Amino acid sequence: MNFDKEQLFWINPINDYSITENRIEFVTMPNTDFWQRTYYGFRNDNSPALLMKTAEKYFSFIVRTDYDSTHRYEQCGIVIYQDSDNWFKASVEYENEEFQRLGSVVTNHGYSDWATTDIDANIKTMYYRLSRRESDFCIESSLDGTIFEQMRIFHLFEGNEEINFGLYACSPENSSFKGVFTEMEITECKWLEHK
Repeated sequence: MNFDKEQLFWINPINDYSITENRIEFVTMPNTDFWQRTYYGFRNDNSPALLMKTAEKYFSFIVRTDYDSTHRYEQCGIVIYQDSDNWFKASVEYENEEFQRLGSVVTNHGYSDWATTDIDANIKTMYYRLSRRESDFCIESSLDGTIFEQMRIFHLFEGNEEINFGLYACSPENSSFKGVFTEMEITECKWLEHK
């Protein structure tokens, strides 16, 4: 399976973007995000995402993200989006001049969770590797694209058949920034079977 730019489609499309052979750029719109219910109570489902479909049950998707975020909650990363109540995202979310949150959200049947770790605010590049084994997934991150560290293993209740996966960037408050996606690759599943 190849990461075929001809197969890409938008949810919540934006006007300010570019797609070339080896590079995709988003300029985010203010007040955009994905979140469902948990703790905060609100429901946000308007983040732009550029997706492709696959029924392949075993693969890994790798991408480099570069971001010039400087405003609270701005984020840039990868996503699986089945519908508004069932999705996953992983990104670096800007917090302040001292730290950002490298994290992931899994939303099953309309309720989001959020798992994070704090990283230095000066980090402006992050690689992600998302691996699928049927309806179970592993997300890893890397600073150099070579050494990946596990962020979490998770299950999507609505992720057993065809999935929609790809890229997203958003600005939950009144701000905007550019997210850049390069080095996109789909490979055999790098998440080995547990025996």
